[in-house]
Amino acid sequence: MRVLAAMSGGVDSAVAAARAVAAGHDVVGVHLALSTDPGTLRTGARGCCSKEDAGDARRAADMLGIPFYVWDFADRFKEDVIDDFVAAYAAGETPNPCLRCNEKIKFAALADRALALGFDAVATGHYARLQNGELRRAVDADKDQSYVLAVLTAEQLAHAMFPVGDTPKDEIRAEAAERGLAVANKPDSHDICFIPSGDTRAFLGAKIGVRPGAVVDSSSGEVLAQHDGVHGFTIGQRKGLGVAGPAADGKPRYVTAIEPDTGTVRVGSAQDLEVDAIDATRPIWTSGTAPTGPVECVVQVRAHGGTAPAVAEPVGDGIRIALREPLTGVAKGQAVVMYRPDADQGDLVLGSGTIAGTSARVAS
Repeated sequence: MRVLAAMSGGVDSAVAAARAVAAGHDVVGVHLALSTDPGTLRTGARGCCSKEDAGDARRAADMLGIPFYVWDFADRFKEDVIDDFVAAYAAGETPNPCLRCNEKIKFAALADRALALGFDAVATGHYARLQNGELRRAVDADKDQSYVLAVLTAEQLAHAMFPVGDTPKDEIRAEAAERGLAVANKPDSHDICFIPSGDTRAFLGAKIGVRPGAVVDSSSGEVLAQHDGVHGFTIGQRKGLGVAGPAADGKPRYVTAIEPDTGTVRVGSAQDLEVDAIDATRPIWTSGTAPTGPVECVVQVRAHGGTAPAVAEPVGDGIRIALREPLTGVAKGQAVVMYRPDADQGDLVLGSGTIAGTSARVAS
């Protein structure tokens, strides 16, 4: 099988490519240039897509004896990931850029080009598993990336390979060392790759500018503070609110609602964050077919967040999810991912949607 190995310059993608070679596939390595200024996108473990990363990927490909290319997707990345990220925050939402990159870049733009060039599959270093075409959680729960892959369609999954998803991360590093790959001990990248400083608020402020508004107590309506833009807040946020102190009862305040049209950020108690139902748009069912009625599932609303049992049902062009246990910190723009609640601890991905709204039971 002809396999295009996406090589980021890290240890996971290097071992994924090595395993594809060892399996007897005809492998070609490719590094995606995603920045118009690649020299600025890595600071230690922060960021990615730098000249350093491209060089590390090339050296790994040379060690494996496979052809290697760099493809420039910088314009597509800016439009589909960075601009989308900024627009979502400006609209009071909380996007996941890694999820969007997988959807729009690695398994749309990249995979489309790969298939057009005659490749059968794209291999990446993501921690997830494919069994009989079904997307499952990785063996290493701490590294599992099935959440950010749940936007992939059945057709995209049919042409995907995740060679490292069946192995814990420490064993991947050990294998890389045994294979003589120089990236064996390279630090994992973290945070948002195109914000190497880690200061998301400053990045968004430079892009969006000052859009003043008020921080308001959700119960009393009292104006507690002023702010420079709703892009500096997300649902469930506790720190950096600009409020003088805790609530009157001494308990901390959290962002409970964001209203971009008026610039209002509402804050309240931890209990105010609890939601019992989620409405989602842009449904993607990884099997390729939507269920015909309600399905029992376990849902996750953040990449490394907790889960809750629920019942999901297609409704019109979206999904209605009734939670059997409340979740907190559920924000518009995030993905809600549904897993099957089975003997494998709910490791099979059923599908995903983009959170468009939430509701809570009214206390009696």
